[in-house]
Amino acid sequence: MSEIEFYFDFSSPYAYFASTRVGALAERHGRVCRWRPILLAPAFQASGNVRLIDQPLKGAYSRHDWERVSRQYDIPYRFPEPFPVGTVAAARAFWWLDGRDAAQAKRLGHALFAAYFAEGRNISEREVVAEVAAAQGLDPATILAAIELPEIKLKLRQETEGAIERGVFGAPFLIVDGEPFWGFDRLPQLDEWLTRGGW
Repeated sequence: MSEIEFYFDFSSPYAYFASTRVGALAERHGRVCRWRPILLAPAFQASGNVRLIDQPLKGAYSRHDWERVSRQYDIPYRFPEPFPVGTVAAARAFWWLDGRDAAQAKRLGHALFAAYFAEGRNISEREVVAEVAAAQGLDPATILAAIELPEIKLKLRQETEGAIERGVFGAPFLIVDGEPFWGFDRLPQLDEWLTRGGW
């Protein structure tokens, strides 16, 4: 059975919420969840979209909804300042670690999401990413060096471009058995799709 591919940007609140649920969903169906961080800005540009927070009316609604979702699912959350932030350093650190230990990379991913959306730490700063990694038992100097490696820069660029080629335009965006699902609110639909074998 194929993996559940979980595309996201570390600055997406809905992707953060999804990250707390998608692993258990995958396990229920005997699937592996493959985390694939990308940068949303190029995807927005390709789709002609703008950031949700910048859209009239939708932006205010979204801030309200993020608070509501966090209460509904009891997920620690507070609106971070600044928001949104660039996530190049976080994504590169993830991809470097993923090439060595995918399970540890997921743990770092969870920690980075929590650092930003639960603790209010600015993960756009390389030093903050290194501190979060250090709390996971990783050497911060090694992480800082990894973020600047040409092959890791290329990896993130290729992942982002590859995601756009596959039709990814927002986050969270999940693909399983070739079927795309966009949004945290599509997790129940994805769950039922796997239960029923599609329709």
